Amino acid sequence: MGFFSLPLARIVGPQGKVICPDVQEKMLNTLQNRAQKAQLAERIVTRVCEPTSLGLADFYGQIDFALAFAVVHEVPDVSNFFMEVSKLLKPDAPCLVAEPKGHVSAPDFEKTLVLAKQHGLTVSGSPKITSSRTALLKNS
Repeated sequence: MGFFSLPLARIVGPQGKVICPDVQEKMLNTLQNRAQKAQLAERIVTRVCEPTSLGLADFYGQIDFALAFAVVHEVPDVSNFFMEVSKLLKPDAPCLVAEPKGHVSAPDFEKTLVLAKQHGLTVSGSPKITSSRTALLKNS
């Protein structure tokens, strides 16, 4: 609904784009309304996706940064998710993954990182985010 999307749209500036896929069209409609009110709508691209695909093949190799905040634990096929993210990111581009400690155990988060690594995303850092397990991944 724009918790990160609107601030990111301000950061990327008038020439940048924030691409927001979601399986729920209602969430995207709410985001578009909020973006319009904040005069940021031209910077935000929304896309209804499927549970098994981000549906962003037209952006392969073009993404400078990806954010997966409290999302990976809800994805039915985590390996496929990371495969798509690795295809979307430019070489050496980062992806920040943050999962809530209340939903994702440390061993489960480590399994998530193993799947990311299988698709060329390696851990380059672990930023501190309250109540979250985090990894800054780098696309190799």
